[in-house]
Amino acid sequence: MKLSRFAAFSSSLLLAAVAALTGSGAAHAAQQAAPGPYVALGDSYSSGLGAGAYDSASGNCKRTTRAYPARWAAAHSPSSFHFTACSGARTGDVLAGQLGPLSAATDLVSITVGGNDAGFSDVMTTCVLQSETNCINRINEARRYVDTTLPGKLDQVYSAIRSKAPAAHVVVLGYPRFYKLSGTCVAGLSEKERSAINSAADHLNSATAKRAADHGFTFGDVVPTFTGHEICSGSAWLHSVNWLNIAESYHPTSAGQSGGYLPVLKAVA
Repeated sequence: MKLSRFAAFSSSLLLAAVAALTGSGAAHAAQQAAPGPYVALGDSYSSGLGAGAYDSASGNCKRTTRAYPARWAAAHSPSSFHFTACSGARTGDVLAGQLGPLSAATDLVSITVGGNDAGFSDVMTTCVLQSETNCINRINEARRYVDTTLPGKLDQVYSAIRSKAPAAHVVVLGYPRFYKLSGTCVAGLSEKERSAINSAADHLNSATAKRAADHGFTFGDVVPTFTGHEICSGSAWLHSVNWLNIAESYHPTSAGQSGGYLPVLKAVA
């Protein structure tokens, strides 16, 4: 009789343990794993320009639920989500107007910035409208800026983020290469121009990755996810020149946000 009672008591303990692991214990684990506050900073590649369905309340910032930060937040349900990325933003704009939501409680920060500082828009305008020589010269000017001036500006932004969000995991995402060389395009820029533009994107990414690493941040390289989906690939996730909405030119489509940027953030967030 005593043995039976002991066996029953042991069984009860075992069942209680199983229930704790599969019931309230699992719920507690899920609660612990739920992401904390997420703040998405940056330029048009983070706001989602090019993806469409823009939030009218965001005005010229062109934020959209199709952008990778909003998609990530929808899939992971952080405890709060602040989306301050803005089309056209440079490093100074991030410092002046986007850091307000950061705090000691911030768990995750994502950002793309630096392309506008380096003159991305002017480079592409020059290359589309002017000669090959002018295009290459403008690209080389942008590369010199990336070498001499941009690192200090990135340092200012990254230091400010760390100061305001000391415990956050910060993910700095790069930019895709624009062109598939020897691709399907039969008109437009020359192969020399396309190659130089791709090389400049790599140069910008390398400089950004170095500054991110020096601040202890994670760099998310989107070149691999966009490979095979560049302009001239036949399956582009980037707009070429969009004469109906010129601002969207050379920006990711909705598919570029979901297939090019989102998987990178998911992998490192």
